[in-house]
Amino acid sequence: MSSLSGKVAVVTGASRGIGKGIALALAEQGAVVYVTGRTVLAGSNPLPGTIAETAAECTRRGGKGVAVAVDHADDAQVAALFHQVRDEQGRLDILVNNAFSLPEDLTDPQSFWEKPLSHWEMVDVGVRSNFVAAWHAAKIMTPHKSGLIVAVSGYTGVTYTYNVIFGTAKSAVDRMARDMAIELKPHNVTSLSLWQGLTFTERAQRNLANVPGLDGRAATRPEDGCTPEFPGRVIAALAVDTNLATRSGGTFITAELAHEYGIKDVDGKVVPSLRSSRGAPIWVSDLQ
Repeated sequence: MSSLSGKVAVVTGASRGIGKGIALALAEQGAVVYVTGRTVLAGSNPLPGTIAETAAECTRRGGKGVAVAVDHADDAQVAALFHQVRDEQGRLDILVNNAFSLPEDLTDPQSFWEKPLSHWEMVDVGVRSNFVAAWHAAKIMTPHKSGLIVAVSGYTGVTYTYNVIFGTAKSAVDRMARDMAIELKPHNVTSLSLWQGLTFTERAQRNLANVPGLDGRAATRPEDGCTPEFPGRVIAALAVDTNLATRSGGTFITAELAHEYGIKDVDGKVVPSLRSSRGAPIWVSDLQ
């Protein structure tokens, strides 16, 4: 029996990228994975991937993928998603808050006042969306006295990376995970955030190939990167860790947790921690 057999997960923003990789890794361990995103029709986004394609691959991997079209800026659509999960499964074991509205010009060199105010969408879908999803998830998890809520974050939470709002959003995600953990502790539900470094998503690969000098920046050195499934492997290990509650409230570097659990990337690579060059998490798991 796979380690996550019988478990139910929701992975937001999983048409492609990190969300897709996490969904596949969880499904490979036998989980039922609800895959959310806005891309329903192939070709409707410049980058490849749809929620149906991700869900189908989840099922091929040995779990069960369920595609649900959700715009995480729309509270009604998010509510409908969690009502569907409750009605169909009666439980929720893992929520991965990955959805994030990345503007196309994120890596452009202009200063914040030279970029549009619409960049605030990173807070709307990236911070507020995390809270709304966790709000619904907690209502399902707490009566069962179990569950794991993961926020996908990054070194930019403490180290400037590309954009003022980008860093602000990730810092907020880390703090939100911390404070949620305090209120979830009596209910044995774990909340934490994971720091990803460069991840070879479809978008990252396109940008590395087309943006001059991008592969030489501290945040985008190819030798430090990992596949989108790498964080999913770590989350799968967290979900079955009998000491999971001791990690609640912490912000963790994915590569460091992988080392603890003996996890390598899908190609056998040992992904490096960039703590010494890009910064250390602020929040630690000292809630016990």
